Amino acid sequence: HMMFKLGECAQKRWHRLRGFDYLAKVIEGVPFKDGIEVTEKNRDAA
Repeated sequence: HMMFKLGECAQKRWHRLRGFDYLAKVIEGVPFKDGIEVTEKNRDAA
């Protein structure tokens, strides 16, 4: 029962943590266009 509750609690936080990687990149100054990271390869298409 305790493991179920821990998993349930973690699941609620997962949704917020998925954006953490993007947040770190934004802080570093990585450019984004329409929510997609702009790299050298796709910069011309953006």
